[in-house]
Amino acid sequence: MPEKPQGKQLLHLVFGGELESLKDLKFRDLDSLDIVGIYPDYQSAQAAWKAKAQQTVDNAHMRYFVVHLHRLLEPEGDT
Repeated sequence: MPEKPQGKQLLHLVFGGELESLKDLKFRDLDSLDIVGIYPDYQSAQAAWKAKAQQTVDNAHMRYFVVHLHRLLEPEGDT
């Protein structure tokens, strides 16, 4: 198996849930949030986000998000 190139990890969290309203970012039930996963780069996170968003396209209140964890972990390193 080929080794992955060594570089800085830029961790991203993908999660989603059903919103109370289409106008706000308030979730209906925090206990039922869908934590999709944590990914080592934005491209991987975006692919996971897109797959989950497409699965729930029939529910207008369901939203998925990509959170840039690396910006929270090292805010001074953000460019």
